[in-house]
Amino acid sequence: QVQLVESGGGSVQAGGSLRLSCAASGSDLRINFMGWYRQAPGKQRELVAAITSGGSTNYADSVKGRFTISRNNAKNTVYLQMNSLKPEDTAVYYCNARRTDYVHYWGQGTQVTVSS
Repeated sequence: QVQLVESGGGSVQAGGSLRLSCAASGSDLRINFMGWYRQAPGKQRELVAAITSGGSTNYADSVKGRFTISRNNAKNTVYLQMNSLKPEDTAVYYCNARRTDYVHYWGQGTQVTVSS
């Protein structure tokens, strides 16, 4: 089992920044993928950014140049630095982890609200 706990969400004005954190714990932490998804009301959940244990990253086109994902493998923690936030970034952000046996785990979600 893997448990994921997100933190760092909140409300900011457009142009501001937030840093999200996701810490993994549990009995089997053989994780080779961690990522951030988001879901706004009426929209599908979408991948925002992802990182492998080897450090390879991928970003949604809408956040490239503004968001940065990073990972501390020793601490089993992934971060999402969000800069130049826009109102359209408003959503619930979810941490996701994939174990080496392809089992996925989700965090509880953290609200990010960007006002204009």
